[in-house]
Amino acid sequence: MTGRASCAREDPPAEVGARTAAWARVLAVAGCVLAADQVSKAIVVASLGVGGRVNVFLGLDLSHVRNTGVAFGALAGGGAAIVVLVVVAIAMLGAYFARRSGTPLLWLPVGAILGGALGNLADRAREGTVIDFIDPIAWPAFNLADTAVVVGVLGVLYVTGGRGRDAPSRSR
Repeated sequence: MTGRASCAREDPPAEVGARTAAWARVLAVAGCVLAADQVSKAIVVASLGVGGRVNVFLGLDLSHVRNTGVAFGALAGGGAAIVVLVVVAIAMLGAYFARRSGTPLLWLPVGAILGGALGNLADRAREGTVIDFIDPIAWPAFNLADTAVVVGVLGVLYVTGGRGRDAPSRSR
């Protein structure tokens, strides 16, 4: 016994440093996603009036669309309720990552989700709507932030879903 009587768990400095580095990577990815999203939307706003459309190639247009809802226009006109839901989701994502920050590569999809959510929140704060511009045939328009969120969620599922794949089966 070391003579130290403490009920509180103290993390070794290396573990604290690894968590700090993981959070730094999350914030770096989120910052890159946020910047790319906002720059792309600024280009669309400067180039196309609302409702404007330019064909990129067969089946894909760039169009300047405003979305007051969430995915595919659901909850259109939700305003403050949408902002609250997104803030709660970001808080839950942060809590999830805080508990699993040691999971290899989890920082990458978490950063993508965070950056995408912040990109669309920035639009709502500035414009009152989300600017969408990637407009494929037979699919609602979306933006880089939406893409980052979807790819990020799939990435979280992939990174965390691999746990125990190689473990022996418990039922024989």
